[in-house]
Amino acid sequence: MTFSELDPRTLTALGSAGALEAATSPRAPADVLSGLSAHPSAQVRAGVARNPNTPAEVLGLLAAQFPREVLSNPGLPLLRLARPGLLLGFPAEGVTALLALPDAPAWVVDSALRHEDYGVRTALAARPDLAPERVTALAQDAGWQVREAVAQRPDLPEALLRQLAGDDDYDVRKAVALRPDLPGDLLRTLVGDPHSLVRANVARRLDLPLDCLLSLATGGDPDVLATLARRIDLPGNVREWLSASPEPLVRSAALQAWTVPAAWLTRAETDADSDVRSALARRPDLRPEVMERLARDEAEAVRRTLLERNDLPDGAVLALAQAPEPDLRLHVASAETLPAAALDVLLTDESADVRTILAVRPDLGPERLSRLAADASAEVRRGVALAPVLPTDLLGRLAADPNAGVRRTVASRADLPAELLPVLAADPDEGVRLMVAGRADLPAEVRERLAADTDENVRRELEAGVSG
Repeated sequence: MTFSELDPRTLTALGSAGALEAATSPRAPADVLSGLSAHPSAQVRAGVARNPNTPAEVLGLLAAQFPREVLSNPGLPLLRLARPGLLLGFPAEGVTALLALPDAPAWVVDSALRHEDYGVRTALAARPDLAPERVTALAQDAGWQVREAVAQRPDLPEALLRQLAGDDDYDVRKAVALRPDLPGDLLRTLVGDPHSLVRANVARRLDLPLDCLLSLATGGDPDVLATLARRIDLPGNVREWLSASPEPLVRSAALQAWTVPAAWLTRAETDADSDVRSALARRPDLRPEVMERLARDEAEAVRRTLLERNDLPDGAVLALAQAPEPDLRLHVASAETLPAAALDVLLTDESADVRTILAVRPDLGPERLSRLAADASAEVRRGVALAPVLPTDLLGRLAADPNAGVRRTVASRADLPAELLPVLAADPDEGVRLMVAGRADLPAEVRERLAADTDENVRRELEAGVSG
């Protein structure tokens, strides 16, 4: 069969080798290549991207996945001559992928500068090797995202820096406010910026002069004050004032500083706002007794914050094991290690889900497992049947459980005592007998019994085990 005889609608009938041959053949027609561009094999699609007969529209779709193959396509120069604005019709994802190549040719960069999608121009603005005239052009772009990307470039001339510091969009000015090469006069201009998020970015600067710090502290915007409150280089009276701010956001931020006075921690524990107490719960220097008290906090958010820690004392774990939220207790029950007191509390948890998670823990011990084996919930008892190690007497109890699912789980255990095999092989539930029939360790008398089982599936399972 020749390529001209191939029907694009039946290309899926080609094997992988045939599809690759068609994709890379110089005789493959455009419609066949268009069909192969959606082939599941990446190797085939890459072959289409390199084929000079591939239509421009298809190349545009493939450029996002195979940018280098598209650029090395020998038919690309002719396509560019026929369509001077070739890349302007490519999807944004494809042009962005072409731009991401370190050696993207100048004509790709020029086309990206004129592309209607601001995402393409934003990607262009981030290229490290961009010519100064292109940077200048992008600094005038109508898209604020593009101008923001320009403002983040490390090599901006001062004229452009000053232009962008006065940009109409606050996101652009935010980017300027974080630049390490910001002249002092521009920095002080941005201290008085009309947008609080610009001033907040100024407040994040490690090199912020003291007069700028104090000037920002006199404002009343919570975002700016919260950013300042996280600093440790404020005058003592300003730090203290911010830590007692009427704004919970600011008080919470004050607790996030690297070091804080002990008095702040004491005060934060009784703060009326739960966000402040949650911020306290994250402190790395929190004393164990404070963690225990916060584990009983009236606010759910505070208790949940404590769950993020890996250094909780036993008293805090015990308190969280008694939390009113079932999912929180479930989280505790899943912890790698638990104190004995918490295990005992969770053993009688009102949620069957919590008790089920508890049942499969390797650290319960025979006595707790025995209690759970008598649980009212079949799911919990099945969880016990899945426990890594079970005493023989407990296995016997579970093998006689009223729920067939529990007995099936027992029958699937590799460590099942031999004396329980005849019992389970005579179980009234065919699912239990099926699990037994699949075992390789069956005595002859048990095999004989199962070979005469009334259920065909059980007999087949036994035969499969024998033949296997």
